[in-house]
Amino acid sequence: MLVVVARYLFFSHDGFGLGHVRRNTLVARALQAADPEAEITIVTGLAVRPTWAGLRSMHIVQVPPLVKDSTGSYRTAETTFATAVERRSRTFDEVVGDFSPDVVVVDRHPYGVAGELRAGLDRAVRDGAALVLGLRDILDDAATVRRELAGPGWEGAAHLYDQVLTYGERVLCDHEAEYGLPVAPQYCGWVVDRATPGERDRRLLVVTGGGGGDGDDVYRLGIDVTMVLPQLRTVLVAGPYADSALADRLAAERGGRVRVLRNTSDCAALMTRAGAVIQMAGYNSTLEALAAGVRPILVPRRAPRREQAIRAVRLAAMDVADVVDDEVSTAELSWLLSRPRVLPPGALEAAGIRLDGAERAAAAIRDLAPGAARRPRVGSGAAV
Repeated sequence: MLVVVARYLFFSHDGFGLGHVRRNTLVARALQAADPEAEITIVTGLAVRPTWAGLRSMHIVQVPPLVKDSTGSYRTAETTFATAVERRSRTFDEVVGDFSPDVVVVDRHPYGVAGELRAGLDRAVRDGAALVLGLRDILDDAATVRRELAGPGWEGAAHLYDQVLTYGERVLCDHEAEYGLPVAPQYCGWVVDRATPGERDRRLLVVTGGGGGDGDDVYRLGIDVTMVLPQLRTVLVAGPYADSALADRLAAERGGRVRVLRNTSDCAALMTRAGAVIQMAGYNSTLEALAAGVRPILVPRRAPRREQAIRAVRLAAMDVADVVDDEVSTAELSWLLSRPRVLPPGALEAAGIRLDGAERAAAAIRDLAPGAARRPRVGSGAAV
């Protein structure tokens, strides 16, 4: 049967955590909610498959992962870097040709981390697709971003992309003023999973390190403060990159007062029940805490990028979070935990923080779909 459908292709470049594919997934969900007939393909090199990524109605195409290490360089465990880049390029180009998208949405790097998207993007433009670049609220410190924008990774991008979306608001970071972004982006608000509020347990402490690859210090801080505050019961959310053996050992050594959850799809809902949250300052988990009405205690990563540190300091200045470093004492953490950890009604709105970014981004992307030509609907279902 012939039906009118729009086709959307998302690409996430991966990295050290899960933020890029998480944002793409949430925007894709919003697109599908607004247009149930839409066909959506997500191309990702995510080395693991989180439970929340298993969307049966979307087609998932995996490419060789490129994971950022502590120095800021990208690496791959499966093959050489050059081979991984070549395979990513070939697969993306083939998906563009086979899927024939109306809109292509790329997260963070206009041409991929090593230029692997160039051939596929050229093909998409020749075939009439619109291109959208999605940027998170904070990219890095201004000097670093300005150097990046002046380099080959951004050459020609301002003329190639039809729309640039910032998944945040100007109140936290003005991309044109701070970074010298060569285009005027559309600020969509934050893209975040908003869970249904649960019954608040003031004794429940949630500790999370995002994807978990560099969350060990945060886990230790949360467990150590639990030991000096006997009223707490702590849930340690270990992301898919976390050292699971370490997490288990830390929990076991504390006499069962800490429970470990791995790769949970329910972190946002867990935060709605938490009395307090100690976490890193990555995009997704930070906004999930705020959306849950919690004033998080942020322990930001400060290298290889300063994105988390900048986000943490600015949210603290907006009076919706507290920020500490990874050498904070248990006495300081205990004092912070004794303070009100639930945000008062209207606190986010007063700070200019909007959490409807997925819906607003989806609306902007749909506006670029060129009337979706009549074509046979392809088979649905996730493929890995």
